[in-house]
Amino acid sequence: MQVTRRRRAVERGRSGLPRRPAGRRTPLVLAGICALALAATGTALASTTPFGEDRVGQVTDRGQVVSADQYIDPYGERLVIDNGKIMSSTVSPDGKHLAASLADGGSALGIVDLDDWKVRQLVGSGAASKPRIASNEVGQEGPTYSPDGKQLWLGQTDGYTRFTVADDGSVTDPTTIRLPVDGTKHALVAEPVFSADASTVYAAVNGQNKVVALDAATGAVKQSWAVGNAPRDMVRVGDKLYVSNEGGRPARPGDSTINSYGTQVPADQRTAATTTGTVSVIDLAHPSADTASIDVGLHPTALYAKKGALFVTNTATNDVSVIDTAKDKVVQTIATQPWPEAQVGYEPDAVTLTDDGHLLVTLGRANAVAVYRYTSAQEPVDYVGLIPTDYFPSEITTVGDQVVVSNTRGVDARRPTTAAGHGTHDTTSSLTRFALPSDKTVKSLTGKVFRQNGWTRGAVSKATAGRTPKPVPVPARLGDPSTIKHVFLIVKENRTYDQVFGDVEKGEGDPALAQFGENVTPNQHAMAEQFGLYDNTYDIGTNSAEGHNWLMQADNPEYTESSAGAYKRSYDTEDDALGHQRTGFIWTGAQAAGKSVRNYGEFQQFLTKPAGASWQNLYCDAKNMRATGADTAYDLVSSSPIPSLDEVSEHGFAKFDTAVPDIYRAEIWKRDFEKNGPKNLNMFWLSSDHTGGPAGAAAQVADNDLATGRIVDAISHSKYWKDSAIFVVEDDSQAGLDHVDGHRAPVQIISPYARRGVVDSRYYTQITMIRTIEQILGIHPMNQKDSAATPMRGAFTQHPDLTPFTALPNRTPLTDGLKTPPSCGPDTPAAQNPSAAAVPTLKVPAERRELAATWDRWKAKQRLTGPNATPDFANPAQMNHFTWYETHGWKKPYPGESKLYAPKDVPGAFLPSAEHDG
Repeated sequence: MQVTRRRRAVERGRSGLPRRPAGRRTPLVLAGICALALAATGTALASTTPFGEDRVGQVTDRGQVVSADQYIDPYGERLVIDNGKIMSSTVSPDGKHLAASLADGGSALGIVDLDDWKVRQLVGSGAASKPRIASNEVGQEGPTYSPDGKQLWLGQTDGYTRFTVADDGSVTDPTTIRLPVDGTKHALVAEPVFSADASTVYAAVNGQNKVVALDAATGAVKQSWAVGNAPRDMVRVGDKLYVSNEGGRPARPGDSTINSYGTQVPADQRTAATTTGTVSVIDLAHPSADTASIDVGLHPTALYAKKGALFVTNTATNDVSVIDTAKDKVVQTIATQPWPEAQVGYEPDAVTLTDDGHLLVTLGRANAVAVYRYTSAQEPVDYVGLIPTDYFPSEITTVGDQVVVSNTRGVDARRPTTAAGHGTHDTTSSLTRFALPSDKTVKSLTGKVFRQNGWTRGAVSKATAGRTPKPVPVPARLGDPSTIKHVFLIVKENRTYDQVFGDVEKGEGDPALAQFGENVTPNQHAMAEQFGLYDNTYDIGTNSAEGHNWLMQADNPEYTESSAGAYKRSYDTEDDALGHQRTGFIWTGAQAAGKSVRNYGEFQQFLTKPAGASWQNLYCDAKNMRATGADTAYDLVSSSPIPSLDEVSEHGFAKFDTAVPDIYRAEIWKRDFEKNGPKNLNMFWLSSDHTGGPAGAAAQVADNDLATGRIVDAISHSKYWKDSAIFVVEDDSQAGLDHVDGHRAPVQIISPYARRGVVDSRYYTQITMIRTIEQILGIHPMNQKDSAATPMRGAFTQHPDLTPFTALPNRTPLTDGLKTPPSCGPDTPAAQNPSAAAVPTLKVPAERRELAATWDRWKAKQRLTGPNATPDFANPAQMNHFTWYETHGWKKPYPGESKLYAPKDVPGAFLPSAEHDG
């Protein structure tokens, strides 16, 4: 792997870096806590030792750096798979092959030869795939081999693709077995299970809350059973079929509920998280009998049965239920919380039992396998320790004397695609395998897992009663006073560091990748000059569905992580209870700490727009509001299905819709700010820099830049400036390339207490930013990720500089690229600012007009505008190419390519099927 570092006297150039000695960390001791946890010595006081200036992709003595505040260095042998994320996997009955469902890499199915330890076959919807299937969309669970190994069933959106398995393990003869859509609800099939004689396949129909029995030969539905909400995994034990219901039991009269794919499920009104989890039991010997239900933990996912016990991983309560299958009762609950500082966020998601009595549980968000000594269902387990894995282990099984682990994200987004740079969709996955080491070795490996996750004792330390410490910007203890009273979190859309700051010489940038440099983003550049440039900060998610979760929950919960193969049930999880952790959101944490909250667009799901509220009219309305102080002429209404958020939201501030200018959003905010003042926590979603709206790409980013500058200007010239901090961050960085890593993104920290004029190359992430906000406002961390994160204390100074920021006028015309000019006239910044450098026009060269028209037709189908606008509906490879072409005047090929392409011809291994492509 090659990474680069900011040029220094000691280390220059763009060659690969040598291994660096690990930075100092507090040493660990192995000590039993509640028969399960290990704790580190020392007291960290809201801080773990940071990563220093390590960069993503770099290999250090602690492991390889990934973008999620972690190092990875798995135990055993690794096979990196450069074909996207493994969503689920299974091993053939003869133990020779592993079948994996894949996403974000151009294929739906991969077959790995476990003897040769290499990918044997890839199957997808692309023209080169042999065999070729209709769609690359895959479900959360499966694929599944028939008992004789001669068939493989791959779960997809509305049914299965059934393959014949050849003697060499490859698959042929795909046959589609469809299940009907029920109203608006897709089948979203999950785990298929075979009957004893293999004549029947039992299918968990996740989207319709039922299980069906299918004729294995014809696919005809023979029987149907209603089960709980969002059935996911299944296992057959004799004549009983067990089904994990991730959304718990059906709602009863009097239950408080939240929506999940058109079903009201029992859920908490504050956190919007589910409050029940169940396992349904179907009696196959008496198929007309009522389905039984067993209460387990929250978000039951994987099931595994052996020796009279059924093991259920409960990802949201971070434990494993052990069910005695003779009695169908939970007889033991095993905690999977290895670090006592946080109870949630480890996300157990797979389980197996070895023949010698070791229970192995993958902890997806901890990059580890938890090992227990197991005797029987009734006898309590003994915790042994942890084994390190790659990024997000999601499946585990044994093959002979080997343990095989599937890791959804492998070694992070480091798939080799183009020498020009990395993108977040350059996703890898991996398999790791090992002979289970001795208990002594497992215990020694546990300290390594702690170090890789930054788990130290005292990481979450609360204020001590009776103490009156001096206020500081970022307190060491939660609840201690801060000099900062008002936090503003401005969330933007999709840009990499190089796209925005690649032209800044003093940072680690690549000017060849700078699409939106100073001429497009003069305010961001001026703020970076005045308040500091951060060139080693990373977004974690691949896309908006993940990115907004990382910011609002300090995690991308397992449900959203495992849904990435289709996203048909929900993409933005605001309106789906399954996507919410039980500890709530950043705003509920602020409320619990006694702080006030105001929301401007973030995590909003619904939008109504009156007739005439076009981009052009809203642009003119924004200009009028700014010039006259008048109210808006258009009553936009944006709202959230989460009650605790909706009640603190400014409903006139529009959610994502690229047909709403950000300067309009800024004027809506300004009126609320001037009338009511700020709250302690103020959240914004400024989304124009997503691009794809009526104006051109550069114009939309310029609109976003100007709106951001005006908001910062207003705050810094107000009476609230003296105790304010503004954090500006992208939700993700998926819409371009970066020469260090696709997850590297532009961030800004703007405050009287921000260190001025520095270039800060310390490793930061969205999680460290959220932890910093938590420390300032006294918010208890939400899970183990932000609990372990290092606050960005070094970005602040004790000595305030009250110099405000004055917004700069835009240089790029905001109306550039419009097909219809606004009634108030086109934007002409050069007329007001003659010294501004020339900005390329969006005028299309004659020889490219037909190509540009093809792209315009493509854009019209991508749900980028209107009340039902959907972030990231457009294919990322196509969207990135389109934006590049626009910003380079339709003259310059995408980095690493030799010509310009039409949408259908865009190179990229992750193009979707034609039905989704438009």
